[in-house]
Amino acid sequence: MQLLLNLGLSSVMVAATVLIHLWGLLLLIRVVSGGGAHLDAHKSRARAAVVILAAVFGVFAMHTVEIWLYAALYVALGETANFEQALYFSTTTFSSLGLGDVVLNPRWRMLSAIEGANGVILFAWSTAFLMTMTRRLRMLEHEWFDRHA
Repeated sequence: MQLLLNLGLSSVMVAATVLIHLWGLLLLIRVVSGGGAHLDAHKSRARAAVVILAAVFGVFAMHTVEIWLYAALYVALGETANFEQALYFSTTTFSSLGLGDVVLNPRWRMLSAIEGANGVILFAWSTAFLMTMTRRLRMLEHEWFDRHA
């Protein structure tokens, strides 16, 4: 029965974090697309840097929300002494660092294992997004230079 509870809670958390990530990336695309589409010759590198920084900080904010969501769950389950400990545990688990100095009761270890897998997938998605965005900005910059050369 405990395994089913772990899997059920994990499924809800994975769905929630994936939706947060999807909505966040869609919002970031909307925000940064305007900045990247208007590259000027003398401002293009500075504008591209600002767009990339905005995207990186946006991605970091999404991961922060996702980690805090897991931390809140651990507090609600009574698995940590306080929110700070839950946040530390969630951060090391989500990032797959997993130091092991804070551990959950064995009955919730499947939940934390799935959090680690969830984090790895979302970090990979973020990396792919940032790489694609950077490549697209470079293409726009080269197109501008080709048109104005």
